[in-house]
Amino acid sequence: MKVLLAGGGTGGHINPALAIAGIIKEHVPDAEFLFAGTPNGMEAKLIPQAGYRIEFIKVAGFQRKISLENIGRNIKALYYLAGSGHRAKQIIQEFQPDIAIGTGGYVAGPVIRMAAKMGIPSAIHEQNAYPGVTNKLLAKEVDHVMLTVEDALKYFEEGIQYTVTGLPVRAELTKKTKSQARAELGFNDDFCILSFGGSLGAGAINDTMAEVFRWHVSEKLKINHIHGYGGMGKDTFPAKMKEYGVPLKNKRIRITEYINDMDTCMAAADLVVCRSGANALAELEMLGKPSILIPSPIVAGNHQYHNAMVLGNAGAAVVIEQKNITNEKMIAEVDKLYRNPDKLQNMAKNAAALAVRDTEDRIWGVIENLIRKSK
Repeated sequence: MKVLLAGGGTGGHINPALAIAGIIKEHVPDAEFLFAGTPNGMEAKLIPQAGYRIEFIKVAGFQRKISLENIGRNIKALYYLAGSGHRAKQIIQEFQPDIAIGTGGYVAGPVIRMAAKMGIPSAIHEQNAYPGVTNKLLAKEVDHVMLTVEDALKYFEEGIQYTVTGLPVRAELTKKTKSQARAELGFNDDFCILSFGGSLGAGAINDTMAEVFRWHVSEKLKINHIHGYGGMGKDTFPAKMKEYGVPLKNKRIRITEYINDMDTCMAAADLVVCRSGANALAELEMLGKPSILIPSPIVAGNHQYHNAMVLGNAGAAVVIEQKNITNEKMIAEVDKLYRNPDKLQNMAKNAAALAVRDTEDRIWGVIENLIRKSK
C-alpha cells in the first residue's frame, strides 16, 4: 500500500503527519510513504530525519496586510500557486498512492485537492479548535475529516463526513509517575510549576515568569519550578534571574534554555504555564494537568485562543490573553492554585476528561475506510 501525506510549515502540522504514518506502519508494516512539503519549511529537515522520503512543492500564503514587502510576497505566492497544481499532479502520477492524507499548512492544499480530483481516497486532519483556511477548503473535497476537538466542527460547512479522533500524543509522555519524575529532578513532593514558551520562547511568558520566580523565592514558598526560556530569552532571562538573586538551579529550581526531558518535567508538574498550541493541549489533557494558558496572539485565525478556551470552558485551565497579562494577575492566579489543592485537583480531573484515549484506534478506523475505497 502506498500512502501520500501532505502537511508542513510548522511542527503542529508535521508531527501529526508523522504520527499518522506511524499508526499506519503498525497495521501495515510494508506500507510505502511519500511526504509532500515545501523546500523551506521545517518538514524539509524533520521528514528525512524521521526516515521518510519527501517531494517538494513551492507554495506560500497570501499576506493580508498591505505593504510593499507584502505585495512582493503576494506576487510570489501567485506565481507558486499557478504551478502548484501541475507539480502536485506530477508527484501523484509518479508515486501512484492508494490513499492521501493532509494535515494542514499551505502545501496540503494543492496536493490533497489534486488527489481527490484524481479519485484517490483522501482525508484531512485538523489539529485546532479553529480550523486553518486550507483545511476548511479541503473539507468539501475529501472523503473524511478528522478533528482533534468537536468545537472545530462549527467552522466547517454542514454535511462533511467527520470523526473526532483527538491528536496523537507521544507515548513516552505517559510512562512516568509523578514520584518517579520528581526523583529524577531531585525535587520533593511540594507544589511544582512547569512553565515554557516553546523552543523559541515567548517574551510574555518569560517576563511574567521572572516575576513569579522573584515572588515565590523571596516569600520562601514551598514551590518547585521548572522554566524553559527558549532562544529569545537566552540573553535576558538568566541576567534577570541574577538581578533578582534567583539561582538557575538548586533543589527547587531548574531554569534552562531548552527542556529536553519534557516527559519528565510534565509528569512532575502540578501546574503548567504555556502557550496553547494543539500538541501541548493534547498532552495536558492526556496527563490531566491543570494549566494557565497564554494563547499566542500572532497565529492564523487566533486559533490558539480558540484552543485554550476548550480547556477554559471545561474548567481545566485559566486562560489569560496576552494583552491582559500583568505580573500581579499572574502571581495572583498561581498563588490561588498553590493555596487551593482542591481546585487544582478538580482542574486536573476536568483536563483528563477532555482527553481522547483511543486516538490511534480512531485514526486507524478512518484509514481503514480509505483503504477499502481504494480497492
